[in-house]
Amino acid sequence: MSSPVSVKTSLAVNKTYHLAVCLFPEVTTLDYQGPIELLGGFSTDLRAKPDSHLQYFKQHLPSFAIDVEYLSHSEEPITPSAGPKVLPTGTYEGIMKAGKQFDILLIPGGPTASPVHVHPSLLQFLKQQAPGAKHILTICTGSWILAGTGLLDGKKATTNKMMYKIVTESTKDLNITWIPKARYVVNDDKKIWTSSGVTAGMDLAHAFLEHLAGRDTANSLGIVMEMSYKQEGDDAFAAVHGLA
Repeated sequence: MSSPVSVKTSLAVNKTYHLAVCLFPEVTTLDYQGPIELLGGFSTDLRAKPDSHLQYFKQHLPSFAIDVEYLSHSEEPITPSAGPKVLPTGTYEGIMKAGKQFDILLIPGGPTASPVHVHPSLLQFLKQQAPGAKHILTICTGSWILAGTGLLDGKKATTNKMMYKIVTESTKDLNITWIPKARYVVNDDKKIWTSSGVTAGMDLAHAFLEHLAGRDTANSLGIVMEMSYKQEGDDAFAAVHGLA
């Protein structure tokens, strides 16, 4: 739920977006960490620090904060497909019982990112949160997880191009318009955003930040990160996998 936050005047915000990263065993770390480098850099805590890097963004600093929580099916550390273990800040069941609503849901992918492999509480959490969420972002095969909830029915989406044929075949009975050549796909109402594989998540996050805060803010952060970003239809990997 968006809420007012009082911080240092020069970095004041008029609302806070609460973002949930949906973790599961063997998650691909870069799927969520790349986007969070872009979106999580405007947190309430950072904006309250007088010596944070945000002081250099005063001209293009957005009028909002984004606070991130990392959720899983249990409180035990998650072992990703590569990299260090990740300690969740909460559980899906705990959030559902507490009745907390997130503004943004981010669903990464990974080797076990399918509706039949992830814990059922993740699917239940997404179904409960979706009506009240402002935006749902999926990275790589995270769109396959979302498809399993029924929330992609009647929507456009894309996914990891190496896995594209497997994902589309497994969801062929659902009313999903899968886009084979797309770095990321944004539905007309701007609620559901889906990206292609792994690094495409950063391109999606850049476009999403532009949607929230404007081009100047997104590009300024991209410059600081030395990021070369791609547009929605700039997908070189569709042809590599015989999709275009």
